[in-house]
Amino acid sequence: MKNTILSLILVMAGLSAFGQAQNPVSWTWEAKKKTADTYEIVLTAELEKPWHIYSQNTGKGGPVPTAVAFKANPLITKTGAVKEVGKLEKNYDENFKTNVLYYSDKVQFVQQVKVKGGLKTNISGTIEYMVCDDSRCLPPVKKSFDLKLM
Repeated sequence: MKNTILSLILVMAGLSAFGQAQNPVSWTWEAKKKTADTYEIVLTAELEKPWHIYSQNTGKGGPVPTAVAFKANPLITKTGAVKEVGKLEKNYDENFKTNVLYYSDKVQFVQQVKVKGGLKTNISGTIEYMVCDDSRCLPPVKKSFDLKLM
């Protein structure tokens, strides 16, 4: 009887762990003040091994590329495009039948912005991304961020 109960408990624990959503990406956001009115918005992804996240520039026919969207704010002007900082890898992916661009371990998405008149304000938005390992992909995820600029 004790073995049956113990087996049942182990099976239920295994099923509940299997049913939980995986989250192999840990995000942090920060605003780095560069001058009186200029900031770098840095969105950092740290990935568990063996997961990888896709570049904004991954071509059509492949996985969902990472996309950063900022909410409109009349006090903020973006300077240039969002830059990727990390070790970019390129491989042919048999699942997607195309070359893919991705990052493993860590990548930063960096946007430079100017604040009008040096006023205090917030910058907010979303980052949408998809992660895969060598055998499977997780559905795309959208995360929101909100940072104070002072």
